[in-house]
Amino acid sequence: MTPHEVRTREFPACRRGVDPVEVREFQVRVADELAMLNETVRLLSQENDRIKRALRDWQTMHARECPPTQEQRHNSGRW
Repeated sequence: MTPHEVRTREFPACRRGVDPVEVREFQVRVADELAMLNETVRLLSQENDRIKRALRDWQTMHARECPPTQEQRHNSGRW
């Protein structure tokens, strides 16, 4: 479901406006979709944090185990 579908959804008119049952069903669908998306965002954020920690750990280990060579220690470049 896209935001556009939510914005443009039309409900058939009833005697006193829209059909409340259909409106409620639509609200339930939207709420379920948003709950699922929020859970997905939470899980992806956790995975992103885990990958960042693993990368930092690997970089730290690599820096300890692979000291720079003599040529790499002296920067003859401008920066």
